[in-house]
Order: sequence, then C-alpha cells, then structure tokens
Amino acid sequence: MIDNTLLADAEALLAEFRRAGLRLATAESCTGGLIAAVLTAIPGSSDVVERGFVTYSNAAKSDLLAVDPAMIARVGAVSAEVAEAMVRGALARSRAEVALAVTGIAGPGGGTATKPVGLVFLAGLTRAGGEARIERHLFAGDRTAVRLASVRAAFALARGLLRP
Repeated sequence: MIDNTLLADAEALLAEFRRAGLRLATAESCTGGLIAAVLTAIPGSSDVVERGFVTYSNAAKSDLLAVDPAMIARVGAVSAEVAEAMVRGALARSRAEVALAVTGIAGPGGGTATKPVGLVFLAGLTRAGGEARIERHLFAGDRTAVRLASVRAAFALARGLLRP
C-alpha cells in the first residue's frame, strides 16, 4: 500500500520540518492514521512527529479534539468546519508547532449526492500563523486510492504551511 515514492515524499517532508525546527501533530478520520503511519515508517521520524490522533468516530472527534458535537450534527463530520475544528484541537492538545487534519468519505459506501465518495477536507495550522488553511478535494478511485491521495495532499499542505 505504501510505495517507495510516498516514502520518499515523507522523508523529504520530515527533512523540511527538521530544517525548520518544527514538530507535527496529525488528526485523522478517513485515513485512520495513515498520514502518521507513512511518516513514522521513516527511521528517526520521532523528532518531527509529535503525536497523532485517530478520531474515526464523531465521539472521538469530540472527546479527543473538542470538536463541538452540535457542529457535527449541523454540518456533518465531513465538512470544512469540522476539519478546521479538528486541526485546532490537535494543535491545542499537542506540543507540536504544526498540525494537519483530515476528514472525508473513503468509500465504497457512505457517500451521498451532496457528499460523494472521495470527498475529503484537509486542514493545516501553525501556532505562528493562527489562520487554518482548508482544502476541499474530490479524489477518484477505490478506498485505498482515496486514502493515499489524502496522504499526498496532506503532505503538500504541510509543505505549504512551512512556506507562508
């Protein structure tokens, strides 16, 4: 599932974080910890990866990241608002300087007309920046393809956070 290209991308991202002297926290739903897993597949990644939250259920999003259950009920777990709340929660509950969050519908089921399979929201935030960057993606393919595309997009977002 994790190919050499993705591992090389992770290694390069870790090197960029090391050069910047920054640590990273992740908050993951549809990827189920895959972002953190790819990063921590690289030896020595513990100097960058501060912690990861796998908040697959709505209760976990609320319990671990303080995402308001009323917001989840109002806009749905797969939304820009929840992605932003997740990334803010991850940053607040870690010692990292940068956080990434992802929520989406990897499939094959769970999609609707307004929220189809492949819909993913990513959020990134730095303590220095304060304003979350939110991205909306619609990835094609099966469950694995959507999850891997989410990891690649998260890495790209992380790079963007390093270059404000």
